[in-house]
Amino acid sequence: MNHNTPLPPLSPRPLRHLSEVLRRVMTAAQLKSHGVAAAEMNEQCRPGGPWQQILPGVLLLHPGPPTSEERLHAVLMYAARERSPGVPSQPNPDEEHTAPAYPDAVITGLAALTLHGFSATPPLTALDTIDVLVPRMRRLRSTGCARVLRTPALPTPQQVTGLPVAPVPRALADAVAELTDAGAVRRLLTEAVRGGHCEPSSVVRELNQAKLLSRPHVVDAVDSLLAEGRAIAEDRLYEMVHVHSLPDPVWNVDLRLPGGPHLGGLDAYWPDQAVALELDTRAPRQGHRQDDDALWSEYARKREHLERLGITVVHITPKKLRDAMEQQAAVVRTALMAAADRDPAAYVVVLPR
Repeated sequence: MNHNTPLPPLSPRPLRHLSEVLRRVMTAAQLKSHGVAAAEMNEQCRPGGPWQQILPGVLLLHPGPPTSEERLHAVLMYAARERSPGVPSQPNPDEEHTAPAYPDAVITGLAALTLHGFSATPPLTALDTIDVLVPRMRRLRSTGCARVLRTPALPTPQQVTGLPVAPVPRALADAVAELTDAGAVRRLLTEAVRGGHCEPSSVVRELNQAKLLSRPHVVDAVDSLLAEGRAIAEDRLYEMVHVHSLPDPVWNVDLRLPGGPHLGGLDAYWPDQAVALELDTRAPRQGHRQDDDALWSEYARKREHLERLGITVVHITPKKLRDAMEQQAAVVRTALMAAADRDPAAYVVVLPR
């Protein structure tokens, strides 16, 4: 089997600048720009011929099944907006192996997650269709191996193996929208957080925007995700204290005034310096706006009350702990060192939470 069937000799433009996969998958417009007439394309694509049409306007320049890479490029070629009539979205001839441009087309869903390195998703060869995002106003239908998803605003794609791929939170939301198996949803969300791909809050935000948090199996998976995310953030907090040689705090405590009201729970507290640390693991939930507002108000009230008592409160998000642990350790260290210059804090009772 010849997997690299050459273009007919009438092509006036050389193809050396194209990567190998782009010599095997081309649009009809690209072939026309290389001097291949429509009649020649039809002849090459005859039954039993050396070429085949993989998607409308997209040709596979060899017989036999396409590879995963060829399918991905074919879907993007089908979905991408041509820059102007007759001008193909392809590399500059003077640039060797430049990644092709695919305007207004982004791989998403399970294929995107597989490209991001997920192990809980099927291999690309097992996917019957590949999801591709296009702007809502595009007139394009799903066909063959291309499943077209319209969106009011395309996410900023990440380049993965030279392909425009949706960020993990958006790809997750598009994948979850098609899944009815609770276990599969939970595995994907758990891997997203445990694998360090993203924070729970960004996943919940995308699921919220996609209006998926009304589905019971998704809500159950999100609850597990948030618990998983908090556990990971707590582990990173322990790591920060140990790796950056901070004094040991008391962990997971409640503060009370002697004989008085409950002041609130804390993830870490340094009694000698009166420094409190709290992890902010809130995530927006559909239909829970009032609960979210109430929770934030409670955070703010607690902070104000503690600071009136002379206790310094350090607020840290899981994302900051993951991306800038050293910087967060410096914030805590500064607060601990500044304690010597402050008036003594009010006496509080520290209880295990």
